[in-house]
Amino acid sequence: MRRTSALSLLGLSLALSGVTADELPIQILSATVKDKRIAGATVIVQKNGAQSVSATTDAQGQVKLSTSFADDEDSLLIVKMPGYSNLVAKCPCKGMSYAISPVMKNLDGLRVVLNWGATPNDLDSHIAFPGRHIYWERKIGPAGTDANLDVDDVNSYGPETITIDKKHAGEAYVYAVHDYSNHLRPTSMALSRSGAKVMVYIGQSLVRSYYVPKNTAGNLWTVFRITGDGEFQDINTLTGSSTIPAAVLGSVNNYLDANTQVAARQVSSGDEAEAKRLNQAGEKAYHAGQLDDAIELYRQAIELSPNYGQAYSNLGLAHQKAGHTAEAIWANRKAIALASGPTAPTVRASSYFNIARIYEAAGQYQDALQQYEAARNAKANPVYDKAIERVKGLMQ
Repeated sequence: MRRTSALSLLGLSLALSGVTADELPIQILSATVKDKRIAGATVIVQKNGAQSVSATTDAQGQVKLSTSFADDEDSLLIVKMPGYSNLVAKCPCKGMSYAISPVMKNLDGLRVVLNWGATPNDLDSHIAFPGRHIYWERKIGPAGTDANLDVDDVNSYGPETITIDKKHAGEAYVYAVHDYSNHLRPTSMALSRSGAKVMVYIGQSLVRSYYVPKNTAGNLWTVFRITGDGEFQDINTLTGSSTIPAAVLGSVNNYLDANTQVAARQVSSGDEAEAKRLNQAGEKAYHAGQLDDAIELYRQAIELSPNYGQAYSNLGLAHQKAGHTAEAIWANRKAIALASGPTAPTVRASSYFNIARIYEAAGQYQDALQQYEAARNAKANPVYDKAIERVKGLMQ
């Protein structure tokens, strides 16, 4: 007797209900090895109120899902593979390629992965930090910069991947996407229509997702900044320029100046309310010991409201309890930056202290000392004094 697949049963069910199923072709690649297809990855498409569908990629990294919400903007694509960070992206995703990131080991490392659609042919990743500029003509940074362009793509879809092995304390970074195919057309709409997505990975987790602004002219997408203190700030703006790739640095290096302000994204009242609901659901999951669910709920809350301090604080606790140390550092740094009101000194001090403990456990004593001292500067506490003396002793 032939075994009937779940997808076949789903197609039959849809047909009987009068809903038409559509095929959703997707390819999964490695973010760090050019043209490496990922076989055996689980690909899931889900939508609230509808049954999720899933399948496993073949030897070419390809999968076709049969679903009635194949390219619905309210759908999510989820990719899971052992040894790689989970990928979560909003659709439309039909016919797209997606790149998944191997788990990173460094506490201060991060990886930025760009994917897009069939057009334009060539989008380029750029990351700038003091005195340096990594892009396709300079794939490898000078000694000591700890940044490289791992994968370059000129034939649509991507990925384009930049890895920072160690973010340098006190240095700002800015990441941008340049439409090389239209680099002399500042009013081009091609980048806006590309479906470009930028995924940022820290440790074993996807921590931030960015989607190119729609219906906007411009060939340069400035996506985010990381401050000298390690805080992620969303920029997410499209502008036009007529410049060669080497000159892109001149269009974005103002963000390396700490005096350049990044305006907080305006959040609608509806998104704010939904973010609070998701945060509360995350707290419930956290107290029930469901850490993966809590982390995902907090992440969704932050996607809707990027400056939601309480969600970041909760996320840091959940990551730390789950053993995701690099992610906990990132979330705590954002909580420090967003702390306000009468409780701000306490929030900052405890967050610095949590970061310091992670560094100390990893044997990064100089980093730990800096964070313990920052905790003491934020709020006096004998615990911080003892920690400072302990780490100084370990450094001798």
